[in-house]
Amino acid sequence: MDNYTVSTHFDDFDIDVIHDVLSNSYWSKGIPKETLVRAIKNSLCFAALTADGEQMGFARMITDRATFAYLADVFVVEAHQGKGISRLILDSIAHHPELKGLRRIMLATRDAQGLYKKYGFEEIENPEIFMQRWDPDVYKGNVYKDNID
Repeated sequence: MDNYTVSTHFDDFDIDVIHDVLSNSYWSKGIPKETLVRAIKNSLCFAALTADGEQMGFARMITDRATFAYLADVFVVEAHQGKGISRLILDSIAHHPELKGLRRIMLATRDAQGLYKKYGFEEIENPEIFMQRWDPDVYKGNVYKDNID
C-alpha cells in the first residue's frame, strides 16, 4: 500500500473519473455532473490515488461531523480492484479525526456486507423505525420534482 495515498482535498479529486463510475453505478445511475460536484463539495470525501495522482477509488461521507454520517458512493475502479484499495479508503475514514465519536454511521449496500462488517457495521436493529423518501428515477431526464405537498 506504500504506492497509494488517500486524500480529502477537492483539488486532488478527478471529477471525470468519479462521475464516470457513479453515473454508471446501480445506486446513482445518470447523476448529472453538476449534482455530483455539489454533493462532493458538501461532504467529506476520500480519494484513493496512485503515486502519480491517478484516482483509483473514492468514498463520500455525508456528515455533520458531530453526531451522524452516511457512507456513500464507495468504489474502486475496475483496473485497481482486488488490491486492498477499499480497505485503504475505509481505514482512512475510520481514523479521520472529524469522524471520531459519531453516534451513528449508516450505509446501504447490495453486495459488500462482508467488507463493511470488518469495520463494525451490522444490520439495522429495528429497521421498522427507519423511514425514507426514495426516488430511484430522480436522474432520468434530469428532471427534479418536489414530492412534498
